[in-house]
Amino acid sequence: MASRLNPYISFGGDARQAMEFYKEVFGGTLNLNTYGDFGRPDAPEADKIMHGMLETPSGFTLMGSDSPPGMEHTTGNNFSVSLSGDDDAELRGYWEKLSAGGSVSVPLEKQMWGDVFGMCTDRFGIPWMVNIIEPQG
Repeated sequence: MASRLNPYISFGGDARQAMEFYKEVFGGTLNLNTYGDFGRPDAPEADKIMHGMLETPSGFTLMGSDSPPGMEHTTGNNFSVSLSGDDDAELRGYWEKLSAGGSVSVPLEKQMWGDVFGMCTDRFGIPWMVNIIEPQG
């Protein structure tokens, strides 16, 4: 799998509706996973979107989610640039360069969904998410 670069939008509780709207606009395949799908079935946000991904026939990829509990949602500051793929060395190299001189909000480490993930803001104030897909098996 080649590495992918795409926008990632955070929503204030209406990610499902927004991602379904973008599917109507662009077409394609939409996959939505809730917080309940990832081990929090009894939490108040269980039906909210933890991760959504739309892949379109034109080659566009758009990702989005509802802001996690305790994380402030501010329209206008609700996006990140996402880097994802399965090339561990390549993506870790990008992470090191992007986080240098910036700030790390989520260290690059294994997460509950099985991948290695981190969030940082580069020295220019741009938020980044890096997800390294772990091999299955």
